[in-house]
Amino acid sequence: MQKEEQRFADSDILEGMTSISALLSATQANDRKIEKIWIDRTKRRSKAAEIGFLTAKSHERGFSIEFTSAEEIAKCAIGNTHGGILAFCTPRTIPYLQVADILPNRFYVYLEGVEDPYNFGYALRSLYAAGVSGVVLPPRNWMSASGVVARASAGASELMPMFQAEGEDAVALFREAGYSILCAGIRDSVSVFEEEFPYPVLLVIGGEKRGISRSLLEKADHIVRIDYGREFRGSLSAASAATVLAFEIFRQNKKSTLSAR
Repeated sequence: MQKEEQRFADSDILEGMTSISALLSATQANDRKIEKIWIDRTKRRSKAAEIGFLTAKSHERGFSIEFTSAEEIAKCAIGNTHGGILAFCTPRTIPYLQVADILPNRFYVYLEGVEDPYNFGYALRSLYAAGVSGVVLPPRNWMSASGVVARASAGASELMPMFQAEGEDAVALFREAGYSILCAGIRDSVSVFEEEFPYPVLLVIGGEKRGISRSLLEKADHIVRIDYGREFRGSLSAASAATVLAFEIFRQNKKSTLSAR
């Protein structure tokens, strides 16, 4: 396993079947490809089902499967929950957002300022589960550490449609597409539990240390806050805030979302 200081280095190695299966299930929104898969040779019997699945996929997708030692796998792995299976992949292209990319009457999130790839991955897991149609990221983001992010997101990062844009450009494009802009914040805010926010919505979420830039807050239609259950001067992690906000907005729009499907 890699040392702590190496963990956030660029990596396109996906670890374990959850991340690998998510990539294999991804639609045209993800152009990442598997080049080869390493499997711990001592797990031929215990991982027989997984090996059969990956072998069939290798014929479809054109990647190789190699059996190697647990020691070699450990040298390349960032975590220790890979189950003896690694996928060496190409980088994923995150296209720049265009107004034509924005689907009508949906829910998108702009995610900026998240401090580490684990928190970023946890946020993506929640956003995907809450039915968010796509995530827009600033050009400087954690998708270069895709192995960590995929593991933290339980594969959701490979399934989620993603785009990149500077914050003000993203807001302008979503306004052009007829979206309301919500920013998570405290000053001049309304409670997300006490107001209604119908789709189409772009929700802007910032990191817990820096928050959202003032230029974006000034462009919001509403600044929304999460009310706490007791006096608490701290802030939630970006992943926790993303979870609460996304699921509350999803809950408010659940009936119209399900009837549209």
